[in-house]
Amino acid sequence: MKSHFIALSVALLLAAHTGWAQVANYPKAKVSYDDFKGIAAEVEIHRASRLIDFDTFLKMSKEPGVIILDSRSQFRFDRIHLKGARHLAFTDFTQGNLARVIPSFETVILIYCNNNFDGDETDFASKIAVPRQAGAVASQFNAQARPLMMALNIPTYINLYGYGYRNVYELDELVKVSDPRLEFDGSLIKKSAITGKPARR
Repeated sequence: MKSHFIALSVALLLAAHTGWAQVANYPKAKVSYDDFKGIAAEVEIHRASRLIDFDTFLKMSKEPGVIILDSRSQFRFDRIHLKGARHLAFTDFTQGNLARVIPSFETVILIYCNNNFDGDETDFASKIAVPRQAGAVASQFNAQARPLMMALNIPTYINLYGYGYRNVYELDELVKVSDPRLEFDGSLIKKSAITGKPARR
């Protein structure tokens, strides 16, 4: 009786799997590397003239209608961000979400990411990939290999451009978090105001 029940269960599972295989004929995913390469090629030329120093960034940020966009995670943004910045995590970029944060395609957008700040490897942890390979020969290669900068600014810029936003400017300097010209906001700053102790850096 037990062996009959097992045989029946296996037969049902096989039938279900066969039926599913016949039904599940999905189209290709909504992914196009060719689209990405095309946009990235356009962005390379466009971005070259829109890399700005910190003084220019600060000056532009005070102009009417300019948006500072922070695309880091919600957690990091809530803890600390440039004062006045608007937030939309890169993972939440869609045409609709961007339209709710950015009024129009003509809006001037300033972007920054972790790799623009030096001196706080907790909340502005550098996005850098250090090449690593195993073996004796590899150790020599690793010592000579150049680390890869994996800054969030690049995919943020490419995606904003792809969604139609062309007035994008990117901070192009590595700024010390202790720079007195910096104004931060977030839970760390509010906590330090309450306790009277400076925010951790």
